[in-house]
Amino acid sequence: MTEPGGDTAGRAPASETAGPVRGGVVARPDFDAIVLAGGRARRLGGASKPDVEVGGVALLDHALAAVAGAAHVVVVGPPQVARPGIATVLEDPPDGGPVAGLAAGLDALPADGPDIVVVLACDVPGAGRVLPALLAAAEVTGSDGARMIGADGRPQHLVAAYRRTALRLALDALPAVRGAAMHALVGGLRLVDVADDEGATADADTWADVERLDATLSDRIDP
Repeated sequence: MTEPGGDTAGRAPASETAGPVRGGVVARPDFDAIVLAGGRARRLGGASKPDVEVGGVALLDHALAAVAGAAHVVVVGPPQVARPGIATVLEDPPDGGPVAGLAAGLDALPADGPDIVVVLACDVPGAGRVLPALLAAAEVTGSDGARMIGADGRPQHLVAAYRRTALRLALDALPAVRGAAMHALVGGLRLVDVADDEGATADADTWADVERLDATLSDRIDP
């Protein structure tokens, strides 16, 4: 787990990554969550990606299970993916990209909610396995949050936990959110990098990905 700063980024001291201890157990920080479930899924032939099943469970439901401990959850996606009891919004106009969706989700969360906001793409069914480490890393003093680093070394800005104020300021600094790139949004933020050592951030971007993840999760479920 490292703080970004180019190739010279240093390792975050373990003493800074732990949350408060309650009864001898490190407590999970309070957080809100935005689950991004929009987009056209062109590489899935236009299928409704949130409803694609992996391991017998819809991708969106995997994501919602991962953030079940959130104080508030907002799904950003079309009305047809709405789940009972979960607020669902859509950027206006639709198909504005992940930054526009994130902005719509943040606007829909209570302004006085927890300091940490988890941002999760719905197509990462293994995200729940790394969320505790991600939340702990986001608590590092002086950071603006934390992001996963995939097995291929690429930052996963949609498997991340941001400090609300820093995220809001970054959004407000953009000339427009529609069509903006995530790296443009987070480029000025101090994010702690959390390495994915077990492939938990693998996404279901193609049908081949879906088949591979389905086999992996089915192996985890089977006795």
